Amino acid sequence: MRKLLNVLYITSPDSYLSKDGENVVIYCKDEEKFRIPIHNIEGIVCFNYTGASPALMAMCAENGVGLTFLNENDKFLARVNGGVKGNVLLRKKQYRISDDESQCVTIATNFIYGKILNCRSMLRRTIRDHGNNVNADKLEEASSYLLNNAKKVLNAKSLDEIRGIEGDAAKIYFDSFNEMILSQKDSFYMETRNKRPPKDNLNALLSFLYTILAHEVQSALETVGLDPYVGFLHRDRPGRASLALDLMEELRGPFADRLALTLINRNQINKNGFTVKENGSILLDDKTKKEVLAAWHARKQEEITHPFLDEKIKFGLIPYVQALLLSRFLREDLDGYPPFLLK
Repeated sequence: MRKLLNVLYITSPDSYLSKDGENVVIYCKDEEKFRIPIHNIEGIVCFNYTGASPALMAMCAENGVGLTFLNENDKFLARVNGGVKGNVLLRKKQYRISDDESQCVTIATNFIYGKILNCRSMLRRTIRDHGNNVNADKLEEASSYLLNNAKKVLNAKSLDEIRGIEGDAAKIYFDSFNEMILSQKDSFYMETRNKRPPKDNLNALLSFLYTILAHEVQSALETVGLDPYVGFLHRDRPGRASLALDLMEELRGPFADRLALTLINRNQINKNGFTVKENGSILLDDKTKKEVLAAWHARKQEEITHPFLDEKIKFGLIPYVQALLLSRFLREDLDGYPPFLLK
């Protein structure tokens, strides 16, 4: 089992990353603000960065620490990695399967089946815990619709059919999302799911969390030797980590959506932590990003019983476990890929 390490998030726009011995050092306006040994972290994510020294990049590559750069809108810019590692036979098998639609359908079906059921679990949890304070009838109707879509996807014959079912389920889910918000309803409300850029506080928060999740899933895939850029549902596109997008589908609800609702409903964040840009896009300010990241790390430390392994693990290890299960399926050590299902 992989030890749960930490991801270092750099949110200050004036920060510069440098190397000192075996340490990552963060400077802000030529003043040292923080340092940490490279072996204590597994990844670095820089939001709206000033830069990083070549020596720091080289140290990250040599130690297998992913270094990711995002712009102020949380859009992926670049990722620094070392030499390609992992089982070449596993990657060759991955590439062969990615070119065979019938095999891609088998894998993609499980990704989206898990996603739809996890979305449904979010709705069911709200009905169970807060049925008297929400529009339970609307959530019940959406829950039934999602269950029907989950059954449909098991019989899908093509990737286009799977995408259609997933898109239909996502619309129903996000149309019901506002019902799960119990506090600050006027400040966190979405008319529809939007991104690139997000147009309201709730969409901005979800996009930020999805960006963090994508980074961690990509790292997990690289750890087990898979190529995160060659997917089975999301097709190949230069610069897009398609397999990371595939695998994170089932994890969006448990990791990102659930945390977003917790932060809002417990008033850990509020509308004052969001800013509107000239183009109408909404961004989290630095303080709110730090609050969200602290909650993200705290969530990763919680223990759960993995539904397939039936073992207790830290929540933050789920992407690595799912990546490992996927690699075992591709090696034919498992009869099928078991998606992570939220209880």
